[in-house]
Amino acid sequence: MTETDLRQSHPPSRQSLEWHEGDMPYSMEFGDHFYCRTDGRLECGHVFLSGNRLPQRWQKPESFVIGELGFGTGLNFCETWRQWKKTRTTARRLHFVSFERFPMPAADIDRALSHWPEISEERQALVASWPETPEGHVDLDLTEEVRLTVVCGSALEGLGASEHTFDAWYLDGFAPSRNPDMWSRELMQLVFDKTTSGGTFATYAAAGFVRRNLEAAGFIVERRPGFAGKREMLRGDKP
Repeated sequence: MTETDLRQSHPPSRQSLEWHEGDMPYSMEFGDHFYCRTDGRLECGHVFLSGNRLPQRWQKPESFVIGELGFGTGLNFCETWRQWKKTRTTARRLHFVSFERFPMPAADIDRALSHWPEISEERQALVASWPETPEGHVDLDLTEEVRLTVVCGSALEGLGASEHTFDAWYLDGFAPSRNPDMWSRELMQLVFDKTTSGGTFATYAAAGFVRRNLEAAGFIVERRPGFAGKREMLRGDKP
């Protein structure tokens, strides 16, 4: 089922969840878990933070903007925020902008993220600020230095209308075989166009058509070993 099919067959605000192993959400529409079953938090560090050369790159005095395709449970945001607090030295502000078709209610976010005590402080702050019915643009100034924006709806439409330019990208939609629209050539071109010169992306995905779409958009793409025994992941730079 593609994103187009979902727009036609399912209300745009929620998706159906099953809970595996107690607190791991599984999307019925996409037939996929929201994160690696080994340890999603450690996967975030391996794929998205290391793949984008973070936290090294946010040690400059300028504000730093991260874009994400697929907010899901907010795990990547909370782990990034934790690392930001732990390592930031001079950067003025972190703005994390995520594009999410089906924003989860606060109770589901809380249940999923309660698995990791390491991010309990970030989880509680996120859940306390999360709107009862997330829609449109969710803008949360969580501290004076950290802002979260979640753009609800189609990623293609949301990113196309966005005025932001991004220093780093977390490409974290459901598996390309389950949700090819999130990895389309048109969307990857938009990601490239809205990336700053010298900006980067990282993704757990390594499918051939994803790599080709990123290269066609203009990124210099590099293969790296994946997380938890996965053979490959992709990262890249905008020249």
